[in-house]
Amino acid sequence: MLIATWNVNGIRARIETVAAWLKDVQPDVLCMQEIKTVDEAFPRQPFEDLGYNVETHGQKGFNGVAILSKRPMEDVTRGLPGMEDDPQARYMEATIPGDHDGVVRVASLYAPNGNPPGTEKFTYKLRWMEAFEAHMKAILKLEEPFAAGGDYNIIPTPEDAEFPEHWEGDALYSPEARAAWRRLLNLGLVDALRAWTSEPGLYTFWDYKGGAWQKNDGIRIDFFLLTPQAADHLDGARIDRRVRAWEKPSDHVPLLISLDM
Repeated sequence: MLIATWNVNGIRARIETVAAWLKDVQPDVLCMQEIKTVDEAFPRQPFEDLGYNVETHGQKGFNGVAILSKRPMEDVTRGLPGMEDDPQARYMEATIPGDHDGVVRVASLYAPNGNPPGTEKFTYKLRWMEAFEAHMKAILKLEEPFAAGGDYNIIPTPEDAEFPEHWEGDALYSPEARAAWRRLLNLGLVDALRAWTSEPGLYTFWDYKGGAWQKNDGIRIDFFLLTPQAADHLDGARIDRRVRAWEKPSDHVPLLISLDM
């Protein structure tokens, strides 16, 4: 079962790019972030024509997440528990059948950026991460396969940036954000890519500014976190960085995992 996550940075500007990638790679599931559209304006038809079921949790002009699945989705929920008062569309889940008899619960998430530190945006980032941590504690108690894919807006370690010194003072690399990440791992969640490979220089984001792509000034901020029950079925993980060189690319590239289930 091939599951991908991709911050598309505006789905209406990337319809052709995303459709071409889906035709090429054929993932069973794609979690998207920053769709930047309300649900009723999401361009469903091109993806339904490719055989995907579409569920969205959108917002006008900002944020928004979606899950595309070749398989039927059940028990779709929208919004992060503990953040019921949050008007920002950043989280959704769905249960999806695997290749065999099992099912996996998949989440698509877009965590807050939080910049600049010391502002309400940073406070909101930390509050959101606290709510996500609490939800993951509840998920882990179920002892079921669960994969939370998305843009976490955290650079966990210096190894997750080509030039970590460029990110000093940024919310993504702040001590508070990195501590929030460590707490998630300490719960027992598994960073899928790092469980599969220790290869250095693996990034998922290159800014549009300053020739970041050409200089490989990248960072790894997109992840799949897995429960142990999902990690037991991990059969591969990779970043599809070639997409960053396509015409009109997102500043993020897809991350893919394979679950043998």
